[in-house]
Amino acid sequence: MPEGPELHLGSLYVNKMCAGVVFTGPVRKSEVSKSPDVPFTCEAYRITASSRGKEVKLRLTPMKSDDSKQRSKAGQADQAMDVVFRFGMSGYFRFTSEDELPKHSHLRFYSKETPCRVLSFVDTRRFGSWQANGTWQPDRGPCIMFEYESFRKNVVTHLSDRAFDRPICEVLLNQKYFNGIGNYLRAEILFRLNIPPFVPARSVLEGLESEDLCENEKPLKTEIKDEKASDRVKTVKEETGDLLRLCHTVPLEVVNQGGKGYDPKKEDYSEFKAWLQCYYVDGMKSLRDHNGRTMWFNGDPGPMAPKDLKSPKAKKRAKKTEDHDYTDKKKGAKGGSKSTPKKKVVKQETKTAKKEIEKSEEMVSPQKKKRPAARGRKTSSAEPAAGPEKRSGRVTRQSSK
Repeated sequence: MPEGPELHLGSLYVNKMCAGVVFTGPVRKSEVSKSPDVPFTCEAYRITASSRGKEVKLRLTPMKSDDSKQRSKAGQADQAMDVVFRFGMSGYFRFTSEDELPKHSHLRFYSKETPCRVLSFVDTRRFGSWQANGTWQPDRGPCIMFEYESFRKNVVTHLSDRAFDRPICEVLLNQKYFNGIGNYLRAEILFRLNIPPFVPARSVLEGLESEDLCENEKPLKTEIKDEKASDRVKTVKEETGDLLRLCHTVPLEVVNQGGKGYDPKKEDYSEFKAWLQCYYVDGMKSLRDHNGRTMWFNGDPGPMAPKDLKSPKAKKRAKKTEDHDYTDKKKGAKGGSKSTPKKKVVKQETKTAKKEIEKSEEMVSPQKKKRPAARGRKTSSAEPAAGPEKRSGRVTRQSSK
């Protein structure tokens, strides 16, 4: 999921690719997108971008011309418009030719040139959103990267808020106070400070000042030898410094990688993966927090850890057995789970069929036995064997008379 550094790199990408480019016409939305239309049409305009925490703002600025009055009458925009984006789970910007338009391009800005190029907001999973004539969300706090002083003050002066009763790993995702922190950043920050993820947030943040007197000083690093049963000695670098400072400096480390992990065309994440120390790193532990988000850590999780202590992998296996996905495969699986009563029905049917066959045989066998008897005469059940002899005896007596 894109976090503060990725959204800032996205704004830098737009400013780099759109520098000197003139755009024209209406802003077009894909047919499948449920997000609102952007009511902006202009003969010639430029695009610039800025970021704040987990939001990116595109400013569409019409170019000045002598016929501004005629342009406004014709429905052309004569004032700048801000479009605020939130990337969701998979959003990013892409600048391509019209022939190379990405498959999941949901909002498009067309350049005024031949051949035409397109700036697209691409979102595969469609959790992202945009707002025309938008502003920064008022419920979000100051940016952790570029509003550091305001960010610190906002946290320190609100420690009495009930939000800080929760574990520190969950509070770090609260955008009201930590605008820009996401899942991988919280893991890296807590790991570097050797703070268990499930300890009360207030206990970690109490005592910190609203002003960072050591802002310009580099955090100290101490080496700790971790001796295991296998007699191997592992050296772990632990940073000393307050949590709020690392919420500011660690995201900037990602930004300073030069955007190599952002460019969607290259998709080169090798440097970013090498930078990670905890998140999805072999040997680290993972646990789902109370909101269902996976927390990566090392050592003891802390006293506020969820009671079930189920790993994400175990939960994934459990989800596969649940019947929440109504695909054909799941339908087949659901039908298979109800096979027991069907077998009982089949057994009952076979039993009834056997009974019917036996009854029919009983109906047929008496008929076979009655065939030797005369048609007009009634015979008892004891007579069939002796019947022919009696008839023969009567015939002899008549002949003798």
